[in-house]
Amino acid sequence: MTNETLEILLSAGIPVAIVVALTTLLVRRRRGSATDEAPPTLDVPTPAPAPEAETETETETETETTVAPVPPVDVVPEVADAPPVLEVPAPVAGRLARLRGRLSRSGSPLGARLLAVLSKDHLTEDDWDELEETLLLADVGAGPTGELIDALRTRVRVEGLKDPAHVRALLREQLIALVDPTLDRSLHTAPGAAADGSRVPAVVLVVGVNGTGKTTTVGKLARVLVADGRTVVLGAADTFRAAAADQLQTWGSRVGVHTVRSDRDGADPAAVAFDAVRTGRAEGIDVVLVDTAGRLQNKAGLMDELGKITRVITREAPLSEVLLVLDATTGQNGLNQARVFSEVAGVTGIVLTKLDGTAKGGIVVAVQRQLGVPVKLVGLGEGPDDLAPFDPEAFVDALLEG
Repeated sequence: MTNETLEILLSAGIPVAIVVALTTLLVRRRRGSATDEAPPTLDVPTPAPAPEAETETETETETETTVAPVPPVDVVPEVADAPPVLEVPAPVAGRLARLRGRLSRSGSPLGARLLAVLSKDHLTEDDWDELEETLLLADVGAGPTGELIDALRTRVRVEGLKDPAHVRALLREQLIALVDPTLDRSLHTAPGAAADGSRVPAVVLVVGVNGTGKTTTVGKLARVLVADGRTVVLGAADTFRAAAADQLQTWGSRVGVHTVRSDRDGADPAAVAFDAVRTGRAEGIDVVLVDTAGRLQNKAGLMDELGKITRVITREAPLSEVLLVLDATTGQNGLNQARVFSEVAGVTGIVLTKLDGTAKGGIVVAVQRQLGVPVKLVGLGEGPDDLAPFDPEAFVDALLEG
């Protein structure tokens, strides 16, 4: 709309608002018609086609691609855990002879000093006092020492002591007599028969104060029995010492021996002992070894506990042995406690441990005299097979080897 047209409309008396609206409408129409027009087409040059690749032959031959086979991955088959290799205990026969060197070293001061004094041309009262002192220091005990001195005095007066070989033979004879080779030192581990004629295992109850090596001795005794061809079950009735059952089970597993134990600490030891004997009877086992607690609170408490264990065990099978484990290094001091166990438990034999750690070999004589039962086994070292049946003559020979 031109300016002249606007002036004509305004002069004709048309309102300004209407004139503005008409002007706006015309402007919009013009813009829309311009937008609707198609844009001009531009001539874009078309690129020339690429030349075809040359081929060696008119007919294209498809080439097969050979892919090398991937070698299979080695699959390692799952192998079940191999069973542990069981140890073979050393034969029981000859153990004491094999360990004689240790026993000799532990006891040689006793034998050497006795031989040195007795080999003098003339024995004075001072010499006899020295002999007596040597025997007492070796824990032979006052009673056995007096007996040995009296016997030696008599033999010296009658036979004289000029030849060293004669002196040694005389001393050996007297020491063997003190150790008493007539005592029954065999372990009663043969299975028996119940009242109904059924087979029952031999039951060995092991007692003693803590610190004597009791649990270790039970494990070593199991090896002695296995080496002898016996089948064994262990009863971990020491339920008051947390590690006792684990320790015993480790000993047993090394030679394929099953251990009956409780799943909780502080369980009733009599119940564990009963389960061990029942298991041994059900499985046709030869020997059941029962380890007990070594607490020595007072005689009454000990009697009650061991009495209950004994009563419960004998419901299934009679007791074949009650072995008291005694530490040889405690000497005379340990005999009072040992005497309490002997009175309460009805001890049938003694296991003397740590004999290699003391020069006081006379403890063998003292413990037999005071407790009235024989030494049946001796521990001569820390090795698993350093437990040997006690042989009085071999023991005395080892004492005199120094």
